[in-house]
Amino acid sequence: MTAHPSRSAVDPPPSGVAGPAAARRWRALAVCLVAGFMTLLDVSIVNVALPTVRAGLHMSESGLQWVLSGYALAFGLVLVPAGRLGDARSRRAVFLTGLALFTLASALAGAARSQEWLVLARLFQGAAGGVLVPQVSGFIQTLFQGAERGRAFGALGATIGLSTAVGPLLGGLLIHLFGPQDGWRWVFLVNLPIGVAALPLAHRLLPPPAPAAERAGHRDFDPVGVLLLGAGTVALLLPFVQEQQWHSAARWLLLPLAAALLGAFVGWERYYARRREPLVNMALFAVRPYAAGVALSLVYFAGFTAIFFIFTLYLQAGLHYSALSAGLAITPFALGSAGAAAVGGRLVARLGRRLVVAGLLLVLCGLMASAGAVRLWSGAATGWATALPLLVAGAGSGLVIAPNQTLTLQRVPVARAGSAGGVLQTAQRVGSAVGIAIVGSVFFAHARGRHPDWALAFQLGVAVAAGLVLVALVVAVADVAAGDTP
Repeated sequence: MTAHPSRSAVDPPPSGVAGPAAARRWRALAVCLVAGFMTLLDVSIVNVALPTVRAGLHMSESGLQWVLSGYALAFGLVLVPAGRLGDARSRRAVFLTGLALFTLASALAGAARSQEWLVLARLFQGAAGGVLVPQVSGFIQTLFQGAERGRAFGALGATIGLSTAVGPLLGGLLIHLFGPQDGWRWVFLVNLPIGVAALPLAHRLLPPPAPAAERAGHRDFDPVGVLLLGAGTVALLLPFVQEQQWHSAARWLLLPLAAALLGAFVGWERYYARRREPLVNMALFAVRPYAAGVALSLVYFAGFTAIFFIFTLYLQAGLHYSALSAGLAITPFALGSAGAAAVGGRLVARLGRRLVVAGLLLVLCGLMASAGAVRLWSGAATGWATALPLLVAGAGSGLVIAPNQTLTLQRVPVARAGSAGGVLQTAQRVGSAVGIAIVGSVFFAHARGRHPDWALAFQLGVAVAAGLVLVALVVAVADVAAGDTP
């Protein structure tokens, strides 16, 4: 594997070149980000809608869990194969297919008439989102270079942060506008006009694939690798996404099975790479910034995503906030994340991984200050008391996600951008599932029973999440000490 991406027929001109081609690249990126925003929004927007979904469809607790976890499971399952498919065939065609399927799945979810219907629609929706998302990072690698690529990843990082944090607010607003009976349907149906508008724009603006001759060495799809990775991912995620419903200790037997399957996957990929292009080229992990970035994403998303899960539960179940009020309370994080991500995209070329270290320190300070605010002002004023700490944590998060994506993928060849981005996204999804399970178990241990202590449950959950962010900080500091180069 070469140290830096090689230029191809679809590579952009050097950064700084203005004109119609440059404007077209940014318009193409805007379409990608809108589509990516929809898929990532649906990870968090459903949280505040669960009480009305349960009432509207008379769902069981297990069914509600699958509405959440089924999406995450299907999403994570197809990320890497879909990224590889985009690399090997046509990234534009795969993107358009994923966008069309996601729009259709959103319509089916919004029209659900039973628990089984909604769960199947969410599985379909998650798989479609997993097809679409790795193409976004692949297009950024294809369309941008140098400092422009950092700014493009900054925009992607802002999109990730916004979609995660604004989901509860938008969900609460839709339920408030359309009422508890049908408001939950609009949580899904809101994707329809966006998807319908984005499809023709994506077809017109996204670049076509490179000539077949240029991709001749990358057309293999590695079906054995797909099966091993898929089975290993399911075995790894299932005990965590079903942690609240599957109480038997037997579920943890899936973890050694996952380790065996993923070990077999690594061995197969190394063997397959001797003859053909594998699903994931293990040489990627010999590049230190890539390996460090994937590890950092895994542990950071475990802490970062879990905060929204327990904070929303604390506000709605513990303090009886409405869905809209709970969403508004999380908005400072979204604002801080969006603003800082744009700034981080511009600074990462100069500061490198040191910028990520600074962001992680801000996240830690913001999280611990949030826990302290809840201890002092638990009650109706909690939303106001946590506003500034969440703003600080959000700003730190914006300096972590976007710069880390840039640094992780900057030395990946364009021909492997989709599969490399898929691995990074899979690490984020696995981290999210594991973090919610770990932090959630600590939270529920103190939020259940006849006299639950919601404030203490939130504080302890935040402490565990902060510990996971601290592990991410250790990874980032180790990368800097090993010789991070901006």
